[in-house]
Amino acid sequence: MTGITNTRTLEADPDLTAALLRLRGRATLGDVVSATGMSEDAAESALKGLLERCRGHLAVSDSGDLLYEFDPKLVARDRRSLWTRFRKAAWSAFKTGFKVWTAVMLVVYFIVFVLLVIAALTANRDGRGSFGRRGGFGLGDFFILHWLMGGRGWSRGSLYYGHRHARRLPKDAQPPFYKKVFAFIFGPEEPRPTQLQKDRSALRLIRARKGVLTTAELVEHTALPLEDAREEMGRLTGAYGGDPRVSDAGEVVYAFPGLMKSAHGKVRATEPNPAWMRLEYPGKLTGNASGSNLGIGAMNGFNLAAGSFFGLMPVGEATVLGVSTVSPLVFFGLGVIPVTFSGLFFLIPCLRSFAVSRDNRARRRRNVRRLLLGLIYGRSVGTVRWISVGDAIGHVTGRLKDKRVTGALVLKELERLAAEFDAAVEADDGGYRYRFPAIRETFVEAELMRRQLRLQDQKLGPIVYATSDTETEASQRDLDAFDRELARAEVDLSRYLPTPDAVGYEEDFEVVMDEVRVAAPRRRARSRSRPRPRWQ
Repeated sequence: MTGITNTRTLEADPDLTAALLRLRGRATLGDVVSATGMSEDAAESALKGLLERCRGHLAVSDSGDLLYEFDPKLVARDRRSLWTRFRKAAWSAFKTGFKVWTAVMLVVYFIVFVLLVIAALTANRDGRGSFGRRGGFGLGDFFILHWLMGGRGWSRGSLYYGHRHARRLPKDAQPPFYKKVFAFIFGPEEPRPTQLQKDRSALRLIRARKGVLTTAELVEHTALPLEDAREEMGRLTGAYGGDPRVSDAGEVVYAFPGLMKSAHGKVRATEPNPAWMRLEYPGKLTGNASGSNLGIGAMNGFNLAAGSFFGLMPVGEATVLGVSTVSPLVFFGLGVIPVTFSGLFFLIPCLRSFAVSRDNRARRRRNVRRLLLGLIYGRSVGTVRWISVGDAIGHVTGRLKDKRVTGALVLKELERLAAEFDAAVEADDGGYRYRFPAIRETFVEAELMRRQLRLQDQKLGPIVYATSDTETEASQRDLDAFDRELARAEVDLSRYLPTPDAVGYEEDFEVVMDEVRVAAPRRRARSRSRPRPRWQ
């Protein structure tokens, strides 16, 4: 296969799916051809298309034959359980409703209670003995609303990822205050790059590796568990015209010849950062700066105190705007409703803090895995060397600088990686030590395949036909084509492995943002606001 197959627009062949269901999701190309009557080329193309849509991957048998392994029920890759979808929809609906309620309650009640406090302070001066106030909505109230609704340069629908990202924006494009209020309650909005945007990083890696990639090399850059990396490689194979091949040593190597052809000559691509240079930031409860949180908390605390005083603690025969404090209108309108809202305003972040803490534990574990991958690959791609438990703990703790990263956590992740990559283990004086020869083998097989295929040397070739050709030009092209027809180990892998001593933090959407910024025309780069991609 020499081109990129667009399988996204194709539906799965019913004969193919029926055959795979009978075969319990496990079949060779010959099985599928025999069961469906399809030609080999059609069956191979259909299987690759199904790899993109359904959970599955490729394996290789002892005889060197490719084996397609799908979920026995051909479950779609993006399928989620009914409970998961219901829970997400219910939470989304609650957030939307509460945000609308927040916009009304926090702003309106804050203004109302400010007016009532002013009225209470001036009550004795006007001699009326009430909380009333002459006049209506003043100019100062409009300034309050303008401050709450926020800056001119903030485009409607833009997401607020938190103060760490907002501070990079120009002053006239700062997020409005209400976005920070929503983040106080529900946390900063999560960026969601599309699948195509996330795939660009993998495609850059494939092009930088001369159109040839193995599963272990994908793990190097994604930190996915090995089984998940096989699934992802299967999807990439189906989506982008991959051609799985079995090396002489029995390693499955994926070639993407279509990605190595360019209208601009030789393909040149820069590799994305490896996994250990893309550590995950800790999740934030609100994402706001401490000053913003203090102001929002004080604002809601004022509403809580004022609602308790004006609505729930009536005294004597006082009146609020001419209405007795013992009336149901004041009791519910200025007491129960704002107090309930203000209580939820503080309660939701408190409950969310447990989820954020749990999520940060998972992030911490994934960061430990990424750093261990750097150490393992660094000692396996060149000369394969042993890694002791002490080496692993010192490497990780020396870079994360997190007291919550314990030796037990590092050892647990090291053992998990040893099981994934079938590491050699032996006891020494300090416990156990590990070697990962299989990683070097996959890198060597990939490099040998690159030398064999030389996909980087592909060219489009001379143009033999163009619709714009005149009769004379067409005749000359025919003559040129005729002339052309007449005229017709040790592997250095160091360039494929950035140093594991250099680590950093980087999120998927930041990679996409950087690519968008680099690809943007210079006139956009000189604009005042930084370009932002649209997320799902």
